[in-house]
Amino acid sequence: MKNVRIRPAEPSDAREIAEVHVRGWQWGYRDLLPAAVLDSLSVERREQGWVEILNSLPSGATVFVALKGDRIVGFASVGPSKDDDAPVGTGELSSLYIEEDVAGTGIGRALMDAAMTFARKAGYRELTLWVLERNSRARRFYEAAGLRPDGSAKQEMHPVVPVLLKEVRCRRPLP
Repeated sequence: MKNVRIRPAEPSDAREIAEVHVRGWQWGYRDLLPAAVLDSLSVERREQGWVEILNSLPSGATVFVALKGDRIVGFASVGPSKDDDAPVGTGELSSLYIEEDVAGTGIGRALMDAAMTFARKAGYRELTLWVLERNSRARRFYEAAGLRPDGSAKQEMHPVVPVLLKEVRCRRPLP
């Protein structure tokens, strides 16, 4: 992981985060979602969303970016769980995406470690995330980080792209 650093995101990072987000969907879900859906993703629309997120993070939430040199090559966001059944003290990793050309280099793991460290310091006692049920690569990655399926599943229309997603929830304690 030469020349890579992890830092909290700034509002001025919104465009680059949006670019990584769109490309992350396009390569990460290429065998899981219809090509037409992936081709229709809009960096501009994602950028608007990230501007809003980065300018209004709630207490106990943050977004980290991974930089290789001066280029953002990944990001992770963590904050309070949005699940109705989440016990008090539950944090949620709501996103973690990297560029395809840095997959397998440890950057995703560094982002995951930063998110878990932040969650512990923010007082969360456990961390959850939702992952596409059929995304075996991501599920292996999260399981290596100690997150295990907890038996919860959901199927819902994605709020940004018109596709029905079937996801499973994973969780791990944060000692």
